[in-house]
Amino acid sequence: MEKTTLRTRLVMAGVFLGAILALSLSVAFSWGGAVSGGGEVEESPEAKAAFTAPPGSCVTWTMPDVSDIHVVPCAQPHLYEVTGVVNIGDKYPPNAPAPTVDQWRDIALERCSAGVETYLNEQLDPFGRFTVSALRPGNDEWADGDREMRCVLQWAAPGGKLEPIVGNAAGQSQSAVWEPGTCLALVDKTVGNPIDCAQPHSYEIVATLDLKTKFPDGYPSQIDQKTWLDTECNKAVQDYAGEVDLAAQKLILTWDTREQESWDAGSTLVNCKVGAKLPDNSGLAPVTGSIRKAAPPAAPPSSPGG
Repeated sequence: MEKTTLRTRLVMAGVFLGAILALSLSVAFSWGGAVSGGGEVEESPEAKAAFTAPPGSCVTWTMPDVSDIHVVPCAQPHLYEVTGVVNIGDKYPPNAPAPTVDQWRDIALERCSAGVETYLNEQLDPFGRFTVSALRPGNDEWADGDREMRCVLQWAAPGGKLEPIVGNAAGQSQSAVWEPGTCLALVDKTVGNPIDCAQPHSYEIVATLDLKTKFPDGYPSQIDQKTWLDTECNKAVQDYAGEVDLAAQKLILTWDTREQESWDAGSTLVNCKVGAKLPDNSGLAPVTGSIRKAAPPAAPPSSPGG
């Protein structure tokens, strides 16, 4: 029988970067489970407040075992924003066995998505920054008849790492973009989590552009997007790196495009980015170091009369 640990009380599921990625549900300890040193974990008042937080609350943690989970003001960096509370007792009456890991993921997507859009007051971008997740009852709570699940929004990087959100999700751009200067890890020839640019990486983000500045009257076709971005990203990379010769370094310049569903949700921002392809075109090749030129050293002060 599954032990309840803090991490198993976090239901992580989402759609991002155009692919459905089922993140592991056993992402940390949940109260009552054995910890690495043996023994049991006592549920703290802060954790109880987090797992029973009302909609509009934001929660976060820093410890790998989630033992410090707590509620914070949404203006501060946080990992979850509670969007609603859903009771699943209609499908899981008293004495019903708890859902499996995969079932919890499916329940979160099924029961939370509509409420999330009500909470945001707009469509949820299926390819955007925010994804649906949940806080579920632990095994003891389930046995006592607790069937309430807290729906939350999260921001998961391509490799699954949760990124901090600052401010309420409602009103923020859902565009899946990164700040210029961000590098993304290379994992199995594709894109991973943010990483130091000194480490081998897949892409370096060189600019963020708004498609709406060129196409204010409605959704542009993918061809129109690519035509405009080909010009604008080439300008942006030179501004970013200082007249860099990408071909000489065997680098490629590429960019994001937006689907109609993203545009309808207000996601009009895209990234321009630099990477490299493997010789056989089977995926991305590692790039080490930033393409930005180091700033020239400051000239020494001139001596009097010099």
